[in-house]
Amino acid sequence: MTSAYRGGARTARLLLTLLAVGVGASVSASGHAATIGLLSRPQITRAPDNNDRVALPGNVSPFAIAANDRGRVDDSVALEHMQLLLQRPVDREQALESFMQEQQTKGSPNYRNWLTAEQFGEQFGVSQLDIDAITSWLKSQGFTVNRVYEGGTLIDFSGTAGQVRRAFNAEIHHLSVNGQNHVANMSDPEIPSAFASVVTGIVSLNDFRPHTNYRQHLDYTFTSGGATYQAVVPADLATIYNLNPLFSSGINGSGQTIVLIEDTNVYSTADIATFRSAFGLPAASFSQVHPGGCTNPGVLVGNDGEAELDVEYAGAAAPGATLELASCADTSTEFGGLIALNNLVNTGSPPAIVSISYGECEVRNGATQNAAYISAYQQAAAEGVSVFVSSGDEGAASCDANLSNATHGIGVSGFATTPYNVAVGGTDFSDTYSGTNSTYWNAANTSTYGSARSYIPEIPWNNSCASQLIATYAGYSTTYGRNGFCNSSLGRQDFLTTTSGSGGPSGCASGRPSRSGVVSGTCKGTAKPSWQSLVGNPSDRVRDIPDVSLFAANGVWGHYYVFCYTDAAGGGAACTGAPSGWAGAGGTSFSSPIMAGIQALVNQHIGARVGNPNPTYYSLARSEYGSSGSAACNSSNGNTVSSSCVFYDVTLGDMDVNCTGNNSCYRPGATYGVLSTSNAAYGPAYKTATGWDFATGIGTVNAANLVHNWP
Repeated sequence: MTSAYRGGARTARLLLTLLAVGVGASVSASGHAATIGLLSRPQITRAPDNNDRVALPGNVSPFAIAANDRGRVDDSVALEHMQLLLQRPVDREQALESFMQEQQTKGSPNYRNWLTAEQFGEQFGVSQLDIDAITSWLKSQGFTVNRVYEGGTLIDFSGTAGQVRRAFNAEIHHLSVNGQNHVANMSDPEIPSAFASVVTGIVSLNDFRPHTNYRQHLDYTFTSGGATYQAVVPADLATIYNLNPLFSSGINGSGQTIVLIEDTNVYSTADIATFRSAFGLPAASFSQVHPGGCTNPGVLVGNDGEAELDVEYAGAAAPGATLELASCADTSTEFGGLIALNNLVNTGSPPAIVSISYGECEVRNGATQNAAYISAYQQAAAEGVSVFVSSGDEGAASCDANLSNATHGIGVSGFATTPYNVAVGGTDFSDTYSGTNSTYWNAANTSTYGSARSYIPEIPWNNSCASQLIATYAGYSTTYGRNGFCNSSLGRQDFLTTTSGSGGPSGCASGRPSRSGVVSGTCKGTAKPSWQSLVGNPSDRVRDIPDVSLFAANGVWGHYYVFCYTDAAGGGAACTGAPSGWAGAGGTSFSSPIMAGIQALVNQHIGARVGNPNPTYYSLARSEYGSSGSAACNSSNGNTVSSSCVFYDVTLGDMDVNCTGNNSCYRPGATYGVLSTSNAAYGPAYKTATGWDFATGIGTVNAANLVHNWP
């Protein structure tokens, strides 16, 4: 499946590098002088002893509890393509961060000096001597080492449940969770103490998979009068976010490739062709690949809808771009999307732009899986790859996705909270709330079904009774309490849901929770990147999401996306007749690939890949908002918003969701409460604010102005 172990070749290259440049010096990828420092020193100083072990904390699923346990799996059960994550020495990590900062600094000799995977591994990977020691130990325990990734921090290996039990003192058990069968380790894996300084952990020893971030279209009776204005199609997108001037000038993504990361193939390539034809887009340059020779996953029902909307809407934002779906089959222990991403960034030609529309909260991922996404995105950014990730569709309750109530308190997706990705949140339009539908939508469609007239004022996407805007519209002054909307008959009937655009602070990227599925115990969030402090981001010392947002609603105020997805088993519909009868949905699964498409327009215009776009996004936002926001760029201005805005500051509404229990849930004397920063007072998680906020980040975007203001 994957390339053979090539440790000897890498050792030879390292020796040649040392001889050529001298100890303590190195050269950059392009041959320019670079302040990189020493190559990684060995961290393993003694032979491994299986009788002297340490545990790797935070590596047990919150579902691996006695109540779900159905006994140990047979020792012969195959566990394919497990991934052992390694960590470089502290000085190498500091050197890498300094180098990556130079990659984003104009005037630096390393500005946009992107590394190859091999250069990344040679300059910043774990010492080859350490890798050799660990791979030798794995083989001595009976495992097959499939690949040592070129980036120098990841080892792919396979074996059996019995070998895992003996080597890592971790039993794999059958579990029954909500009527579904799973397997998982019941205790933290252990490694020889000699490896403690270099091994982060096994990325996953269970078969729990992340969830997609889209929600099917729903009709709400209280907005039924707005049916004329519901469907959002590519032509509307181009009008609302000002893509048309770019398309008219030939900036359409031509020459750019956008990669969509999946664990499935699309249901039908004909769906994509139908979508583009109906909405006036040119025929797509589209392919499906399985990077690194990974196993073709085929079609995974439900997730195939995710794949199709990702491809269709990345192409709607960049109709001239090449679209590539990169998918690998899930293994018994690993998400196929992560395998695909790692295989891509460890090739000779990594893509410039990728989008990921899956997520899972940090607490459920566990410390090692969170670290695995940080590591993969970090390498991607150093290679010049821009990584866009859906922030999630469950407000600040990402451990309660697809549920009627939040019970686990405030939590965010570990897929989106690394310092090296753009987390893309979700908004809705406020025209139905304000009674201005006819101001912003034409009564008749164009030949490509567009009807939007201009930019439309935005609010956070929120379907919950905890939304103050929905409560007010329904005639309630409060969302909480016995007389609040969430405890009313209408609130209980239609609006008990966690469905909402996600955001919040990183809370458990590392450490071990003391309460299952709840940020607690020794949990710690990912540290705040320096660029995130540029626009009034909270002084909470942790990574906060989202960074930017785009429309993502699924119908609560009468607006949703139309896409072509004909798999009836997954909730699709025939793509015949008017598109209003096609499949409809919302979710940050739409906003992430759309933002990736907009970045493709930037890259085409400047003629370069940019790595992590966030330093530039936040710098542009600082220029626009300053310390007190910009009245001219307030989204609530709608069609009178300034034509010079790069970002639209969303300042009306919230993304709060309803809850039960006592984990960050304010519910004074009532059955249903609202997610809050305090159990004792109303601190909605979270409201919009001037400038950056947890509900929408910087805000939404004027694509033409972003492209033309890119430095």
